[in-house]
Amino acid sequence: MIAKSKILISVFAALFLLLLGIQVYFMYKTYQVKERDIYRSVNDGLTNYTDNLEDIQETKERNDDSLQEIIIKYHYKEISKKDFLRYFIENRKSARERLIHYIDSRYQKDGYKISARIRYLSIVHLPDSAKVITEPIVIFETPDVIKNPRIASNGSWETSTTKRDETEKGKIEKKNTFLVKTQTDFEIKNIKSIVFRELTLLIVCCVILLSGVLLLYIFTIKNLIRQQKQVEVLHTIVDNISHEFKTPIATLKIASKALKKEFNPETLPLIDRQVSRLESLMVQLHKDEMPDEMTAIHSEDWNFFIQDLSVTYPNIDFNLKNQVSQNLPFDKNLMETVIKNLCENSIKYEASAVTVSLHLRSQQLEIEVSDNGQGMETKELTTIFEKFYRIQNNNIHNSKGLGLGLYFVKKIITNYGGKIEVSSQINRGSTFKISVPYEN
Repeated sequence: MIAKSKILISVFAALFLLLLGIQVYFMYKTYQVKERDIYRSVNDGLTNYTDNLEDIQETKERNDDSLQEIIIKYHYKEISKKDFLRYFIENRKSARERLIHYIDSRYQKDGYKISARIRYLSIVHLPDSAKVITEPIVIFETPDVIKNPRIASNGSWETSTTKRDETEKGKIEKKNTFLVKTQTDFEIKNIKSIVFRELTLLIVCCVILLSGVLLLYIFTIKNLIRQQKQVEVLHTIVDNISHEFKTPIATLKIASKALKKEFNPETLPLIDRQVSRLESLMVQLHKDEMPDEMTAIHSEDWNFFIQDLSVTYPNIDFNLKNQVSQNLPFDKNLMETVIKNLCENSIKYEASAVTVSLHLRSQQLEIEVSDNGQGMETKELTTIFEKFYRIQNNNIHNSKGLGLGLYFVKKIITNYGGKIEVSSQINRGSTFKISVPYEN
C-alpha cells in the first residue's frame, strides 16, 4: 500500500508539473497576444493622429514657403545647423502641443504611460537627390525618454517653391523640391502592469484551478493514508484479539487445575467471575454502550477484583487500599472493567507493583491506580484514551492489545458523569485518578 502510494504521488507530481507547465505556457502566449493587441491599438491611434498632423502641415506648407526657404538656406549652407534645428523645433511647437494633449486625453484615463517621439529621418533635394540632413532630427519627444521604441508610423511629404509660368497660363513650375520622411516612435512604459491587470481574472482562475486540483489530491492521499491506518488497525485487532482473553482464560485454567487436585469452595466463585469477564469482553467487542441491566457492586467485590489479578499475575505486587464499606449504585461488571483495565495496562508497560486506592468523599467515589512502570511521555497523555490507540516506542508497538482498555475506562467513567486524570513520568510510573459522583 505504501509503495503504491509513493508511485501515485510520483505520477501525480509529474502530471501536476506538466499541467503547471501547460498553464504557464498558455499564460505566456496569452500575455504576448494581449501585449500585441494593446500596442496595435495605441499604434493605430497614434498613426491616425500623426497622419492628420502631417496632412495639416502639408496643406500649410503649400501656402507658406517659410519651411521651404529654411531648407533651401541650409541646403546651400547659408545658415548653420543650429539655426536650422531651432527653426524646426519652433515651427512644430503647436503640433507637439496638440500631440501631448492627444496622448494625455486619450490614454491617461486608461492608465497608460506612453513615451512618444517624432523624427525627420531624411530630407532629400529631389532634383539632384542630395541629402540635406545626414542624421535624424528629433522634432518632438515626451519627457520620458524612449528606451525600447515601437515604430508607430512612417510618413513622407514634399515641400517646394512654386512659380506660375506666364507664357503658359495655368501651368505651375516646381523648383527646389524636397522630400521629407518622418517616423513616429512610441513605447508603453507600464505595458506589463496593464497586461497583468487585464489578465487578472484569467490568472486567478488558473490559480484556483491548480489549487483545487492540488487540494483534491492532498485530500485523496489523506483519505488513503487514513484508510491504510484503519486497515492496519483491523489487522492488529485480528492478530491480537486473543490477548484480551488471556487473563480470564489463564485464570480459568489455574482454577481448573486447582479443582483437579482438590475441591475448594472459593474456586467456583472465581470461575463464575471469569466467565462473566469473558462475557463482558465479548460485549465490549461488539458495542460500547452501557448495559441494559445493572448488577450493583458490593464492598467486597473490590477485593475480589484484586484477588483475581493476583492469581493471574503472581509476579506482580498488588496493593489494595479499600476504604469503601458500603454498596454503591454502579454496575459491578463495568467497575471490574475499569479496575482490571487500568491494572493490566500498568502490567503491559513493565510495572512490578500496582497500588489501587478507593475511598468516598462528598458523594464521590475516588479511585486511584498508580504503578512503577516505564511511564509515558507528556504528548501521549492526550491520546491514550482514543479508540484503538496504543503507545508506540520508536514507531513500534511493544505491548499486545487492541487499544481498547483505556478507551472503555474513559467511556464508562464519562457515562457515569465522572472524570479521569492521568499523570506520568518516564521510568517512574503513571497515576490514574478517577472521580465518579453517585447518589444514595
